[in-house]
Amino acid sequence: MKLAQMFVEGGIEAVKSAADGGSLIIYSVARPVDPDHPVTRSGVLAKFELASPAFGVDLDDNGEGATLPQLAANPVQATGSGTPGFARLFQADGVPIADLSAGPGDTEIKLSEVSTTPNYPIALKQFRMNLYES
Repeated sequence: MKLAQMFVEGGIEAVKSAADGGSLIIYSVARPVDPDHPVTRSGVLAKFELASPAFGVDLDDNGEGATLPQLAANPVQATGSGTPGFARLFQADGVPIADLSAGPGDTEIKLSEVSTTPNYPIALKQFRMNLYES
């Protein structure tokens, strides 16, 4: 996960708090350098709305402190066709918080399907927050 500059000092707890009422948008490939740069060459595949609070205190299966966020709906209807490449986590006001890897393999975001088709359901199955340097 790459954090937007304004969240670097706060770490995971700042991310969890900032995500309250925000959204998680899944994009196709062509990930920007970091969340402070706009998404220009990727299509939106799906959008998950987060509740407030977005994250509880439950641990995941590995005891790492990450858990699926509280979502308004899961699954959601996909809005685009493609293979997920990354996801961007946003605050409720639309300010980017972080970019996360998405897709098959060793990624932070796992979905119920390998690719998306408009108007077909897609579910969030895994959400891990692994901090690494930009």
